[in-house]
Amino acid sequence: QQMLWCDGLLSRPIFTQEPHDVIFPLDLSKSEIILNCAANGHPSPHYRWKQNGTDIDFTMSYHYRLEGGSLTISSPHTDQDIGTYQCLATNLLGTILSRKAKLQFAYIEDFETKTRSTVSVREGQGVVLLCGPPPHFGDLSYSWTFNDNPLYVQEDNRRFVSQETGNLYIAKVEPSDVGNYTCLITNKEAQRIVQGPPTPLVQRTDGVMGEYEPKIEVRFPETIQAAKDSSVKLECFALGNPVPDISWRKLDGSPLPGKVKYSKSQAILEIPNFQQEDEGFYECIASNLRGRNLAKGQLIFYAPPEWEQKIQNTYLSIYDSLLWECKASGKPNPWYTWLKNGERLNPEERIQIENGTLIITMLNVSDSGVYQCAAENKYQIIYANAELRVLASAPDFSKSPVKKNSFVQVGGDIVIECKPNAFPRAAISWKRGTETLRQSNRIFILDIVELQLLNMYFIAMERTVITVPPSKMDVTVGESIVLPCQVSHDPSIEVVFIWFFNGDVIDLKKGVAHFERIGGESVGDLMIRNIQLNHSGKYLCTVQTALESLSAVADIIVRGPPGPPEDVKVEDISSTTSQLSWRPGPDNNSPIQIFTIQTRTPFSVGWQAVATVPEILNGKTYNATVVGLNPWVEYEFRVVAGNSIGIGEPSKPSELLRTKASVPVVAPVNINGGGGSRSELVITWESIPEELQNGEGFGYIVMFRPVGSTTWTKEKVASVESSRFVYRNESVIPLSPFEVKVGVYNDEGEGPLSTVTIVYSGEDEPQLAPRGTSVQSFSASEMEVSWNAIAWNRNTGRVLGYEVLYWTDDSKESMIGKIRVSGNITTKNITGLKANTVYFASVRAYNTAGTGPSSPPVNVTTKKSPPSQPPANIAWKLTNSKLCLNWEHVKTMENESEVLGYKILYRQNRQSKTHILETNNTSAELLVPFEEDYLIEIRTVSDGGDGSSSEEIRIPKMSSLSSRGIQVLEPSTHFLSIVIVIFYCFAIQPLIQ
Repeated sequence: QQMLWCDGLLSRPIFTQEPHDVIFPLDLSKSEIILNCAANGHPSPHYRWKQNGTDIDFTMSYHYRLEGGSLTISSPHTDQDIGTYQCLATNLLGTILSRKAKLQFAYIEDFETKTRSTVSVREGQGVVLLCGPPPHFGDLSYSWTFNDNPLYVQEDNRRFVSQETGNLYIAKVEPSDVGNYTCLITNKEAQRIVQGPPTPLVQRTDGVMGEYEPKIEVRFPETIQAAKDSSVKLECFALGNPVPDISWRKLDGSPLPGKVKYSKSQAILEIPNFQQEDEGFYECIASNLRGRNLAKGQLIFYAPPEWEQKIQNTYLSIYDSLLWECKASGKPNPWYTWLKNGERLNPEERIQIENGTLIITMLNVSDSGVYQCAAENKYQIIYANAELRVLASAPDFSKSPVKKNSFVQVGGDIVIECKPNAFPRAAISWKRGTETLRQSNRIFILDIVELQLLNMYFIAMERTVITVPPSKMDVTVGESIVLPCQVSHDPSIEVVFIWFFNGDVIDLKKGVAHFERIGGESVGDLMIRNIQLNHSGKYLCTVQTALESLSAVADIIVRGPPGPPEDVKVEDISSTTSQLSWRPGPDNNSPIQIFTIQTRTPFSVGWQAVATVPEILNGKTYNATVVGLNPWVEYEFRVVAGNSIGIGEPSKPSELLRTKASVPVVAPVNINGGGGSRSELVITWESIPEELQNGEGFGYIVMFRPVGSTTWTKEKVASVESSRFVYRNESVIPLSPFEVKVGVYNDEGEGPLSTVTIVYSGEDEPQLAPRGTSVQSFSASEMEVSWNAIAWNRNTGRVLGYEVLYWTDDSKESMIGKIRVSGNITTKNITGLKANTVYFASVRAYNTAGTGPSSPPVNVTTKKSPPSQPPANIAWKLTNSKLCLNWEHVKTMENESEVLGYKILYRQNRQSKTHILETNNTSAELLVPFEEDYLIEIRTVSDGGDGSSSEEIRIPKMSSLSSRGIQVLEPSTHFLSIVIVIFYCFAIQPLIQ
């Protein structure tokens, strides 16, 4: 093996292809997954694989198999095959381990079929429709449809679909928004689309929502980890009236990167190709005429490891020491592990491992192999590979002999080299003749292999000076700054820079967060990335050489939004107001300018700003009265502070407290009713939401009286969720009008009543059956039923419409169907019937009480089926603009309708309008301009309807025909068809002319 190394015949494995992460559709589990792996090397490598750190045994399962170096997984299973895979390539020189590849399975389950509750809102109010994705894995994209329209809901500044939550947000509801909304979710990785149940949106009729300030419902997270080179999207959308405008800014005051992109409504801010300088605090501002609302979050840059210094192939002699160092950049800083031939290398007596440094002392031949340095942070792991060869041989001068003669001037210097090839390194001595040379002031033995003789002299050194010291700085939290520290010095002297923060050394070698040394040999600048409040203080740059030490100091002040207010207390609470007090948090080096109070209830969507007295809370105000609260509702309060830098973090929420009860002030709306049985008065209304019930013991007061009466009947409905009341009394006259109003009450007293609405009492079913019922068949699949309208009055029962019943024999147990028509319609066409079948039909009237008696049944037999065979043996001849067509008569079967004639359908191309010519013959002549190709088909006409069409015939335009003549279809009857066409067309020409 030693000889093969020297001759260069062996080479270690080097990957040419490594596995990558795979997300596989769960529904394609009968397919195969291939994880690629290939390597070069001599001799050719052989391969093995690990799953979750354990070797895969290919002899025990046909589920896994090797194809070259690649791993094929047949019929993958999520429980068995999910995990992390690595490929190992091995030859005589050693083993290398590939990058890790994750195998995951994408899926999305179906929505639950449970019906979704109706969402009721006022015009002008904002609303959030929840999507609620089912269990899944893989990235999702969301869209919504409206009223089953295949076109998606179009997003604008009023409507927004969040790709984070899937919810549909409507900033300000308009009447045109009423309808059914359906959420569609696409999982591209699972190759599946699922559709949720519809959510009905209805408009309340108890008034229009007034103008109000924006309420941000879609906000990006407070902290977002953003990968280098990735595309970052921030979502922000607010409800409000008028519809809020959305704008964006960076809190440090710097302009947004020029590469940013916005959606149409500016609800999405996209930062492509994200880099270190793009990180920081971003703020979304939603504003309208009534005020504004803010949302902010911090983008934190991260990067997977990238190599700055890799290890290289190294050849050392036995007993030498190995020093390898690898270095990678990344955020957070990577940590390092070492492997030999694919197995982890651990420290022992001769082996020292510290971060990216590997030291092996007293090398022996068994240390030879393929080594890997692995750099890893929480986002990725990368490998650098190199080969170590440990060599052993006696001293040999054949490749680098010592010069026999050397010439030099008197008083000059000379160096004589002695470099034998030896492993381990040879011990060298020098002789002059038989005399052994010793080191003196003129003779130097350098690095053991060189002999130097020279005249001695002195060197003057240039003094070290700090040319650019650090200076005092005033910065905003989140910025990145550079503290300069640059020197001029003698080129022969090494300079060392050491930085101190508030007296403590900043150990840059350990990858301290935020701090980084930048610059070259004479530049010791300190970069502080994403500077934080705790970085305020004194920074000292110390410059050290072998001869002297210098230093320079600078103060840094970091300013930021205020810290969260503290000790929020609710000191007094009534039915609609609350007294609050608090203490300010740290101002973070910028005076507090304003406080804002926010509330949250079980009925609100997140935290919302509330009105206060005084209206504006300046930075010196530490108590206020919150107004406009709802009685008997549980509230939490928190306080937010702001300064010139931005809005700070909110305080901790106050304890949960309930406002005092009060008489309800909102009356029910949408008073309606009617229907029900005889002697019943049915009254309905829209129930009052819990947050407006104002106290315990809530219920409804229902008042009604016959139109013209002066006395009201009053009933109480104690159920909170009730929205319907039925009054039963034999004295109630059917279909008589009542004045109705509905009010509210609770334990504190009675609230307001609604406006008066007219509601009709229940009615009797119709007493009369329709007369003059008849039925006729129009084709094999349809019939028409007709009847005379009923002349009704209150005694015979009101008629709202008619119900047609139809069945296939005189026993109604085999009923096929029923269909209703409203108003005075007295005919109904029924389709989808069976051919040549006896159908019976009957008609009865209906109203809100039910259906009346049925008319005597009538019957009809549907027509036989239309001919199943299309016209055949079609021939044609084209002369100028005249087209002669001829075909065979279609013979029908016994169960088919007789052919009454034929339809010829022709058009110039597939897009143009189709023309129809009907004939009783088996031939026809068309006079049309043949400037384009014509498409023609022929079908039969019968009592049972139109029959099957012939295949489409293309008639080429005149200019494309090489000569006038006859084109004949149906190759099997060419000769016969030609004879028929020539005879027919020429025979009838005189009659046509």
